[in-house]
Amino acid sequence: MLIDSHCHLDRIDLKPYHDSFNAFVDDATAQQIEHMLCIAIDMESYADMLALVEPYPQISLSVGVHPNVTEGREPSIDELLQLAQHDKVIAIGETGLDYFHSKGDLEWQHQRFRNHISVAKTLKKPLIIHTREAGHDSLDVLKAESAETVGGIIHCFTEDWAYAKKALDLNFYISFSGIVTFKNAQAIKDVAQKVPADRFLIETDSPYLAPAPFRGKPNYPVYVKYVAEHIAELRGTSFEDIAQLSRDNFYRLFAMQ
Repeated sequence: MLIDSHCHLDRIDLKPYHDSFNAFVDDATAQQIEHMLCIAIDMESYADMLALVEPYPQISLSVGVHPNVTEGREPSIDELLQLAQHDKVIAIGETGLDYFHSKGDLEWQHQRFRNHISVAKTLKKPLIIHTREAGHDSLDVLKAESAETVGGIIHCFTEDWAYAKKALDLNFYISFSGIVTFKNAQAIKDVAQKVPADRFLIETDSPYLAPAPFRGKPNYPVYVKYVAEHIAELRGTSFEDIAQLSRDNFYRLFAMQ
């Protein structure tokens, strides 16, 4: 059975499921998706996202505001603390730094990041980290804020092995998305070969970043199997081995079993 450690289930296209979220979940389960972690992006859509997934024990949630969100309400630390105490919430984020989409004075982004780390440390829940063109600054903030006490996931990993080692030293797991299947992603493939067996996860980031052979099309959690298959090929092991390792790693990180 597979785990999708990062997906945005409130944003996927349900047309293939006749606009039925229940039909989507049933199909994912039938295709051996054991658990999905649905990731928050903003406050405006959070209540609806919680209502959507709350009936399903095979779906957990994060709470937080994405570093690229510039419109909408900025939650206080107290509000995040309150929301994150819900039984469905197992992680804080996604949070981090993004210098690709956001420019200029980004102190607001750094402060948002620090606030999320504070909440994670208070509640002892792992962080979901987004970083784009801000890799070393992201690590510097994590180190300065002692985020290694809770750890978490560097999601949709796109850096090199030297960076991965620093993240691992900070008690973070490395999560591979469909990008690892792309032909031009050699640095990420190298990391997938070298990362310790007990420190990696797999994800889709659906509905974004569909793996080969679906690149450019809508992504779904069931496509996480293509990520697992490719990593198995890179590491010279079986699909079943990668599925089991990533499953065990997920449950260990979130203390779910």
